[in-house]
Formats: sequence, C-alpha cells, structure tokens
Amino acid sequence: MGAKAGDSIAEAVNPTEYVTYFRNEYRNSPTYISGREWSDYEPAYKYGYDTYGTYRGRSFDSVESDLQRKWDETRSASRLPWDEARHAVREGWHYIERAMPGDADKDGR
Repeated sequence: MGAKAGDSIAEAVNPTEYVTYFRNEYRNSPTYISGREWSDYEPAYKYGYDTYGTYRGRSFDSVESDLQRKWDETRSASRLPWDEARHAVREGWHYIERAMPGDADKDGR
C-alpha cells in the first residue's frame, strides 16, 4: 500500500513544486521562528511529504507521537526540535491533503 499511496501523492503533488512552494513561503508561515533558515525547515517539510503516504487516511494528530519519535533520526542538520518542526510537518500534510481528492483523514479539510 505504501508504494501505491506514494505514487498517487506524487501524481497529485509534484515533489519539486512542493519544495519550491515551501522554500518561497516558509518565512510567511505564522509558525515561522525568526532567525531560522531554510536549512532548518527543509527537513521538516520533506518529512511531512515523505510520511503523508505512510499514514494516509489518518489525522496528523492521531499519528503525531509516531512522527515525533522518528523526527530525531530524520531531521538531518535541522536545528528545529519537534515542538517547532511539527508545525512545518503539519503544514506539509495539509498542503498534500488539499491536493488529494476527498478528505482522506476526515478532518473536513
């Protein structure tokens, strides 16, 4: 299921366009922290893209503890602790969800 879910996500959300969008917009996010750079946020947005397919159909809130546990091993050189990175990961999930048909996690978005 993971590969199939990933394929449909890549069809709905081009990964290059996803990264470009957030690279251009991350400083405009209400959760942006002054002094942080794209190199801090990029791993969090990438983590959001990479994990959405794994948990597709479940709400972010229902899987956040799993995501948090795995953040430290996937964060690369990001200086964001989970309490800061989570916002970018969630924004990434919602970006993908808006592009996907239906309301997979049934949260009304």
